[in-house]
Parts: sequence; C-alpha cells; structure tokens
Amino acid sequence: QTCLDPKLRPQYLTDKTMEASVKYINKKFPNIDFRGNSQYLVGIQKHKSEVMAAMSSYYDSFIDVMEFRDHVYELLNTIDACQCFFNIAVNFDFTKNYLELIITYISVIVMLSRVEDKKVLVGMYNCAHEMSNGSSDPAYPRLAQMFMEYEQPIKKLTEEFGPHTKGVTEALLSLQMLYPRRNLPAEQWRSAQLLSLLSAPASMLDPACCDTMACEYLSLEVMERWILLGYLLCHSSLNTNQSSQELWKMALRSGLYLTIIRDETINIHKITEDYFDGLKGYSKRIADIKECREHVIVNSGAMHRERRGFLRNALKELVKVLEDEPGLLGPKVLFVFMALSFSRDEVLWLVRYSENIPKTKTPEDYVDSYNMYVCPEEESVLMTSFVSTLSALTINVSRCLCCLMLQAYTSVSKAPLSLKEYPDLAKVMNMTQFHTKMLDNVQEMLHETSDLSILCFYPRVFEKMFSQSSEEVSMQRYLMSFPLACSHFNQTVHPLCPEETEAVEKRSLRLCVTFLEEIAKQTSSVILEICSEQCNLNDQLLPKHCGQTISAARNKKQKKQTPKKGDVQREKPGTESQRKDRAIVTNMDKLHLTLTELCSSFSGSSDFTVFNHIVTPAEFLISHLETRLTKIIVRMAHYNQTTQEIGRPSDLLAGIRAYTASLHTLSRYLSLDVTRLVKNVLLQQTQPLDSYGGQTITTLYTNWYLEGLLRQASSNLIVHCPAMHCFVNQTIENEQSFRAEEYSDISEMQALAELIGPYGLKFLSENLMWHITSQVGELKKLVIENMDVLVQMRANFDKPEAMANLQKRLPAGENVLKRMTIIGVILSFRAMAQDTLEDIMQKHCPYLMGPIESLRDMVSPDTDIKVTLTVFELASAAGLNCDIDPALVAALFYSSDNSSVDEEYKLTCLLLVYIAVSLPILALDPNSYYSRHYGGHHNNIHCLATAINQLSAAMFTVESKNIEQHLKEFLLVRDLDALSLKRSCSFWYVIDLDIVEASPFLSQDMLESCFPYVLLRNAYREVYKNYIITLG
Repeated sequence: QTCLDPKLRPQYLTDKTMEASVKYINKKFPNIDFRGNSQYLVGIQKHKSEVMAAMSSYYDSFIDVMEFRDHVYELLNTIDACQCFFNIAVNFDFTKNYLELIITYISVIVMLSRVEDKKVLVGMYNCAHEMSNGSSDPAYPRLAQMFMEYEQPIKKLTEEFGPHTKGVTEALLSLQMLYPRRNLPAEQWRSAQLLSLLSAPASMLDPACCDTMACEYLSLEVMERWILLGYLLCHSSLNTNQSSQELWKMALRSGLYLTIIRDETINIHKITEDYFDGLKGYSKRIADIKECREHVIVNSGAMHRERRGFLRNALKELVKVLEDEPGLLGPKVLFVFMALSFSRDEVLWLVRYSENIPKTKTPEDYVDSYNMYVCPEEESVLMTSFVSTLSALTINVSRCLCCLMLQAYTSVSKAPLSLKEYPDLAKVMNMTQFHTKMLDNVQEMLHETSDLSILCFYPRVFEKMFSQSSEEVSMQRYLMSFPLACSHFNQTVHPLCPEETEAVEKRSLRLCVTFLEEIAKQTSSVILEICSEQCNLNDQLLPKHCGQTISAARNKKQKKQTPKKGDVQREKPGTESQRKDRAIVTNMDKLHLTLTELCSSFSGSSDFTVFNHIVTPAEFLISHLETRLTKIIVRMAHYNQTTQEIGRPSDLLAGIRAYTASLHTLSRYLSLDVTRLVKNVLLQQTQPLDSYGGQTITTLYTNWYLEGLLRQASSNLIVHCPAMHCFVNQTIENEQSFRAEEYSDISEMQALAELIGPYGLKFLSENLMWHITSQVGELKKLVIENMDVLVQMRANFDKPEAMANLQKRLPAGENVLKRMTIIGVILSFRAMAQDTLEDIMQKHCPYLMGPIESLRDMVSPDTDIKVTLTVFELASAAGLNCDIDPALVAALFYSSDNSSVDEEYKLTCLLLVYIAVSLPILALDPNSYYSRHYGGHHNNIHCLATAINQLSAAMFTVESKNIEQHLKEFLLVRDLDALSLKRSCSFWYVIDLDIVEASPFLSQDMLESCFPYVLLRNAYREVYKNYIITLG
C-alpha cells in the first residue's frame, strides 16, 4: 500500500534524473541489458548505493510474497495428499484456517497485481545490485517470472486451484446450513427474538449453548468472502453442484463489493462476470450474476437499514438487562459476542459502501447518522468490567491441548480416529475451545468480534460519522465510541511490516485527538452557556438593580402616578422559573439535557490506550474549559482601551462567583476536578499574561487604574478622600465618564484584591513604582538645576534674611510640589490596596497572617537593614503596612544612575529642602482649601505627607542614612521658613501635623518643639471654620 500512495512512493520513482531509467526498465523488464544500454541507467550508476538502500525494503517484501506463495503451494498440496475432511460444524478451527489461508493468498496476489511500480522497484534494485556486486540477485529471475505470471491474477489463480477444487468445495458447502441461517432479514430476526434474554424467562439462568458455538459469532462478511472468492477460483462446481450454485447466488445477493485488505475492495460481480465471459458454458452463470446485481441494488440497502434498526433496539435491551442483572453475563456471554459480531458486520458494511454507493433510488439507505450506536463500543462499559474480572484470574489452563492440531490430526483420511465419524466428540471439542478462550484469551475473542481497526483507513468516512452523530442530541452520549475505536488501530500493524507503524500511530492519535477535542469543545460550550445564563440570573439579584423596585414601591405608597401602559415593566427575578405547563421546554432545559448526554460519554471510560499513549478524555474537557473560561473572565471585565471604560471589580467578582458555582454542579454529571480548574484559571488571572500570552484582568485593571483613575487624580479632576477611604470626582462642568468612588471605595478595592490577589497587587505596585521613579527622576533634575541655591539655603536656613533673598532665586517650586503630590496620590492609592489586601488575607488565611505580623513587629531600628527589608517584603506581600516600603526601596535602587552614593545622598537632602521651602507656594492655589467632608484638600496636597514620609524613608534606606535625623532636619527647615514669612496659612500646619502623624520616625514632641501646639490647634480650628457646608 505504500507503493500505491503517491505521497509515500520512493523518491527515485519521481526524480527527473531517474526518468530515463524508469522508462527503460519498464520497457525491457525482465530482460534488462545492463551493459549494452548503459546510457539509460546512468542515474542508477551514480546513486547505486542509495538506490539499493531505498529499494531494499520493497525488494525484500516482494521476496516475502514469493516465499509465502511457495509455502502455500506446499501446504495445499500436502492437505490434498492427506485427503483432509472439512466441515465448519465439525472441525471448526481447521476448516476456518484452511479457508482463511486461501483468501489471504488470493488477497496478497490481487494486491501484488495492483502495484504498478513493482517492475521498476525490482528492476532498479537488481540493476544497482549488479553494478555494485557484478552479478544479479539470486532471487531476481524467479521474482521476475512471478510478476509475469500474475499479470492476469484471476486466470492464474484459477489454474493453480484446479487440483484443489474438491477440498475447497467441500469446505464451502459446509456453510450451506450456517450462512443462510445467518443471512436473514430483520423481520425474521425480530420474529425469532434474536439476542433477547427476555424471550424465555424460565430459561434465563440456563447457559447459552449450542452444537456450533464458534459459528454463532462468525463474521458474515468473512463467510461471504470465503464463498465468493472460493467459487471464483473453483468455479467448475457451480455448473455441477446445485447446492454450490445456490450458496454462491445467495452470497452474490448480499453486496457488490468485497474487502481485500483494509480499504482495498473489489467489485466481485464485475470481476466474476468479466472472467466468466471468457469461458465456455458460463452464460447462465453470467445471467445469474446480472440478476443478483439488480437484486443487490434494489434490496441490499433497505435490508441492512432494517438490520441496523433491529440491532439498535436489541442492543438497548441486552445492555439494560445485563446492567440490571450482571450475573447473567456469564451464562449469556454467547449472546454478547453474537451482538458484537452482528453489530461490527453492519458497521463495516456501512463503511465499505460509504465510498461505493451504487446508483439507486434510495441512497439514504447507505448513510446512517446513528451508525456508531450499532458500534460494539456500546457495550464498552459492560465489557470493560467483564474483561478486567477475567484478566485478574490466574487459572492455569493447559496450553498443550491445541484444538487445531487435534482437529487436523483427526481430519486426515487414514487417521486412527476420524472426527467425522464421532460428531459428539466434535461438539465437545468446539465447546471446550470456546470456554477455554473465554478463560484464557478474552482479548482474542473481543478482537475477533469487535475489531474496528479498518476505520483507520477510512478517515474521511470516520470523521463524517462523527460529525453526523455529534449533531444528534440523542447520539451525543455515544460520541466517546469514536476515540475509543482508535484504540483498536494498533491491531492493524504487524511485526513483519514495521515501517508503517509510525504512520498508523500518527493517524490514530490525530483522529483520537480530533474527536476528543471536538467532544470537549461541544461540552465546554454547553457548560459555559449554562454558566452564562446563571450569571445573568445572578446579576438580576445584585443590589444595583433594586432601585427601580424600591422606586415603584415608594410611588405606590405615596399614591403617585403609575407608569403608562406603553412602558415596559421589568420582570422580577424568578419569573423565568414560572411556567403553566411542564411540557414547555426552556432553553435551560435543552442545555441541561444536552449536557447530560455529553457528560454520559465521558463517564463511559476514564482513560484508554492508543499505541502506548494513555489518553484521559476528562483532561481535554478541563483544557477547553480552562482556555475558554480565561477568555470569558477577561471579556467580563468589559475593558475598552479607547474610551478607558471597565467594569467594576465587584461586578466582575460576582460574575466569577456565579460561574464558579455553576461549574461546581458538574460533579453531578461526571467526576471532574472543578476546584483545580478554577484555581488554575484564577491563578493565571493574577499574572500579567496567561499561559497563552493573552492579557489578564490583572493587566487590564492595572492599566485602567493608572490611566483612567490616577492620571485624572494627578490633574485634580479626582480627589483622594481620606475620610471615606476612596477617590471622588471633583464637581466640574465636564462630567466624568465614571464615578471614582464606584471603583475605589473599600468594597471595590476588596473585590479587586480578591480578583487579582497578592501576585496581581504586586504587579500593580511595580507599575505604580515605575511612575514614582519617573517623577523622582524629574525631581532630581530640578534639584541639579538649582543645586547652588539649595546648598546655600540648607546652610543658611536659620537666617531669615538670607533665606528670603534665596527664596526669590529659587524657581519651579510649583513643579516640585506638583510632582510630589502625584507621588503622594499614587502612594495613597497603593496604601488603600494594601489595606484591602490585608483584610482579604485575614479572611482567607488568618493562621498565616499571625506569624507574619509577629515577624514584622520583631523588627527594630537595630536590625540589619537587609533582614529588615526581607521581612518587610514578606509583610508587604501579605498587605501589612511597614515603616519602610520595600517595593519603593527596590524601585529607587534599580532606577538610580551611575552616580555615587554620596551624590545621591546630597540630592536627597537638597530635595527635602526644596520641598520644605516650596510649601508656602500652595497658599496661592485656590484649590488648597481644606474640605472637612473629604478629610483633605481639593488639590490633593494632603497626599504630600504620605509622599514625603515614604519617599524620604526609602531614599535614605537606599543610601544607608538615618531617616529620623533627616526628617527632623526637614521639620526644622519648615519651622524657620514658616515663622520667617510675614504671611501665614493654616493648612501649612495641618500638613505638618499630617506628616508627623503618618511617619513612624517622628513624634508629636518633635513637632511641638518646632511648632507650638496652640498654633496647630488654631490652624485646625481655622480650616474647619472656613469650610462651608451646603445642603442640596
């Protein structure tokens, strides 16, 4: 078959340099002149070693065929010499093997005749052999002679089998009782209640037994092949024996095509008619062939359709009875193997004719969307238990008793014990052989009755069957039969032909994976559609939808005007479950029915083996669910990069919880680790990218909070509100596209922490730190530009007059405060996220938070800085607040340029001076007034305290300097600078107080040493007094 496949043909047959050699060998075969016409063989001469290596496997295969022919000749002659007796009902194994030998020999010769390149393959190898060794291969003359003899294979085969006509005819005539009984229409099967265990309740427990047990599950297709090919070669008996003629005509009426091997078929009517047409005295047989052909075209399709319909119902009954009473499997196992064999015959007939549909008025008879229902895999669950039970037995059955050898010995003419004279002994032998197989080799029995490996060579038909079955809801529970059938394909390979094993293995795995992927895709679609419906129902119960109901109830109580008739009334949650008639089928009913059918297919087999590959169907479903659920979660965030819109974290969390609750109901249908599935999906969402490289909700929410919320907060369009622990919109003319408090209050930040977890918040913090380091870089540039003035101010901060003159020379104070405010806003947002993370961690793993808190509290100023940062990094990852922000320290450390530590330290000190002397500029900003409602200022300058504390602590930690000392210096500069100014502003002192309260390194005593407490108290009184409360 490799030679017949254009994709697998040897490259030298299609190479242009070999074209002349190929033509010459084809023309002169077998008498090829290697010396006189060497110009035609130049290509072979140049590559003789490669040609021999490439052609050797084909050449050896042809030699194997020749040797097989020789052995068959010898064996058939020996059988004729011994005058053996053949009867399928008496010496079953001997007769069966004799007929199989003949059919196998015919198939090999017919396949040999179909290899168009056989002469070229053998000729090229022999040419290369003679050019390399100086002489032809010894087997070449006989091989070439065999090719010439079998140019017309049927004619040559009939000549060969002329002496064997008596033995073949005798073996075939032994089928005249068995074949008609098996080849019955479905009506007679039904009237006889074939395969029914309930037809005779009184004898239900009696073992199923008969005189010809092995014949009962013999394949009908095999018998037809024996009859038609046997009488084709031994055709003389058709004119001399009426019984042979009737048996032959009955087989001809069964079908048009016979399988030679795998997907190779022959039109037996055409071949027989063409051959008989050249013989004298066969005109009546030709007329019989034409009559049978018309009968096949008219009746065969309908007959097999009726058989399949009968077998479906019979199999249903058989499976249900054996499932209910598994103890009947032992005594009634013959019924099971008969059902398997009958079903396999119908599937193979359907496959064989799927690509050879005759011209008929009813082509639908040759197509069946329920085909795999007839497939023997229908009993896979039942037989799996049966086979595993028998395989576990360790019964030591003697293998010395070989029934085949005993039957052969007693079937020769001069045997001391002639088997045909003792029919009772033959019955016992056949029964013993059957029961021995049942105990010793159940796999062989299953292979004999339920092998579907031929489907490997009909991939298009196989895939079409699957497609038709997957469209029928009632057939979806049997879809796992298709990948299970792929586990049979390893039975098509043979140790004598190892080169095709890899190709068959790849095809088997491809088909198996394709089917499992499609089944998993359909199942996951149904599951997630149910989850989507449940999510929508759950969404209707969220508090955000109750406003309309409350408003309607309030209007009704106050007797306000009712809505007009044209207004559409919103349905209340739960109305979808109300129905007047149970016969009304909703979409959810259909989805649950489909899910039940699909999950039934998964429950049939937890795993199976395809060419030493263990396949677990449930893993395909988990993989599909994981992939699609990941995309759904991202889609549920409703992120629009263009308009910078995104769903609220609490809404997304509610949707995910609804999906998770629906997924957990899968445990009612099949054994699936939903917890592992959900954990894998949600864990991926805490990373910047998922396992497929796509964006996650961590990335989406990080981008939105940076670009949508914090960017507007840096422009004072959104205000940080310490009193309510959120961000709020400023009241301006241009209304914002979203309300900041709906995305930043405690409940939303807790939902965000639930969604993206510590890993996601770590990624968010890293992005926040990148923006902070960018602002710090710009601040350092401003310090460098004004370094001379700042150095003098730091040296003369206790001289009011000098400070006043230097203040006039110091520009860009607004820029410094603006950038510090942005840093403060970012750090305030991060502090909010950290607080909610701590709440979530306390909720989910309080046993872990206790040791972490204790470890953090053990850190003192005397602890080594590396140990301190390590502990703080652990505590920060758990959401705990730390004196020094380890993420900010790391960001500043890696963002610093190649300047020395002393230079960095100098810049940090001067930056604090720059900030201290620039604070009075805030008095010029009308938005600097304090809001008692917000608990801060309208331009977010209350965030300066957070920025100054955390930034100075991180920068001095990087430079290994004392944080407390330099913050005291900052307060001192602020004190002298504020007192030296003739004008004063109350919120300056409020900011100073905020700095001290937010700092773990400063105390109220330090602040009071710089600013009298009376001054601070009056400042607070003044800012509260200036705040005007207006009510709507």
